[in-house]
Amino acid sequence: MAALPRLLWASSLVLLVWAGFCSAVCVEVPSETEAVQGKDMKLLCISCMKREEVTASTVVEWFYRPEGGKDEPIYEYRKTNHEFPSRFSGRIQWNGSKDMQDVSITVVNVTLNDSGIYTCNITREFEFEIHRPLFTSSRLIHLTVVEEAGEDFTSVISEIMMYILLVFLTLWLLIEMVYCYRKVSKAEEAAQENATDYLAIPSENKENCAVPVEE
Repeated sequence: MAALPRLLWASSLVLLVWAGFCSAVCVEVPSETEAVQGKDMKLLCISCMKREEVTASTVVEWFYRPEGGKDEPIYEYRKTNHEFPSRFSGRIQWNGSKDMQDVSITVVNVTLNDSGIYTCNITREFEFEIHRPLFTSSRLIHLTVVEEAGEDFTSVISEIMMYILLVFLTLWLLIEMVYCYRKVSKAEEAAQENATDYLAIPSENKENCAVPVEE
């Protein structure tokens, strides 16, 4: 796995986990760019929609271009899934989400001949009351297929940095939780002391202001 995509992937996952504490989010994570021969490879293609854009019809087109060749259609989603006759026939699986923000596919049993450029084209027609605008986007994935998975020094450093970042975030969250807990505890103690002082004042006033009864 290339070092830079792995670092981007790790950083995006950290952001995704962090944002998940607040609410569900969509993060446009870049796809991995190195696959191992004989393994399954998910070609990640995510195109996030805003809240006001949820109602839309989506068309997804996947193309493959070999080294020095031309784009050829390999897969399409247009209300239903359709696989075009190609070198990938019978080896492509839809791996998208129901809300059509993740429109990824998986290539099963990757071969060395599957190296090349994959293009993911997304076309959305939004269903507004007044007009129906079209939105298009495209993602390019430069995939390299290797015989065996290898680790270079840079990728090892990237993994170490990822784990250090995760540990740091975990410790920071624990410290924040302890700080908030102590702050709330002190506020409760102060409130209890104020309540006790407030209840004690009337009784003291009664004793100090008592008038002796003359016989």
